[in-house]
Amino acid sequence: MHRRDLLRSASMAALGLAFFPCRGAFAKEKKQKVLYFTRSATYEHSAVRRKGKKLSISERVLKEVGKRHGFDVVCTKDGRVFDGDLDQFDAFAFYTSGDLTKPKKGEAPPMTLKGKDRLLAAVAGGKGFLGIHSCSDSFHSKGPANENQKEVDPFLAMLGGEFIVHGKQQVAKLRVTSPNFPGVAGQGLPETFELMEEWYTLKNFAPDLHVILVQETAGMEGDCYQRPPFPASWARLHDKGRVVYTSLGHRHEVWEDPKYQEGLAGALAWSMGNVDFAVPANIKEVAPKADQLPKK
Repeated sequence: MHRRDLLRSASMAALGLAFFPCRGAFAKEKKQKVLYFTRSATYEHSAVRRKGKKLSISERVLKEVGKRHGFDVVCTKDGRVFDGDLDQFDAFAFYTSGDLTKPKKGEAPPMTLKGKDRLLAAVAGGKGFLGIHSCSDSFHSKGPANENQKEVDPFLAMLGGEFIVHGKQQVAKLRVTSPNFPGVAGQGLPETFELMEEWYTLKNFAPDLHVILVQETAGMEGDCYQRPPFPASWARLHDKGRVVYTSLGHRHEVWEDPKYQEGLAGALAWSMGNVDFAVPANIKEVAPKADQLPKK
């Protein structure tokens, strides 16, 4: 194996350890169910793009993760699902983009405004939520893209942050800031590691974020990254609900890596209450200047 491949393998291993769940985390009497929603009202990422009736790579991966850990995954792009029975689901996973209540030619039916409210109420009532990559590019807040807003869209307020823009794909550093988060403790994860990915810039961070990974911006190429370090993955409580978000998940090799797959299982384990861990706010300590955005 070439040195470059070894470095990439090491990086992907580190990525998976950042969320690696405890074995047996899904040992529940009642089999749990996760709704994976992948509707794209704007740009559709290749990770959620289907070919005919064949599921996308991320849908196939998440269903396999569910099989290994004893929970079911229901995949859909049809927004009408949120007008139906949400009690059947223990958690929701979103890889979406744009205003999901707006129709799009050739795309599945949108959510209704009532459906959006029902989703947020379900999470606040105790359901788990996992946001992946472009989930933060959904339901944008009103106001300039390069500014933080006082009034944040309710969906993004639940999520804990909002997408601004991204530059070219490149190798960049992530810093682990919650070494005792379930799956991180005892795994020997280095404080920082590198990864090739499409890196999002984010804003409108909730003040109660428990940051797990910080995006290190020093040395990154692109005007949008010329800012202090900011959260890339986090957990937070939304009333009774448990929310996890990670900006990672654009590239197919990320989805194909077994360590990343175990990482998704770990995030869902915590969000569904199968793994207990307190998530006190730490954003002011680990990313104190996260709200400082580039002027451009």
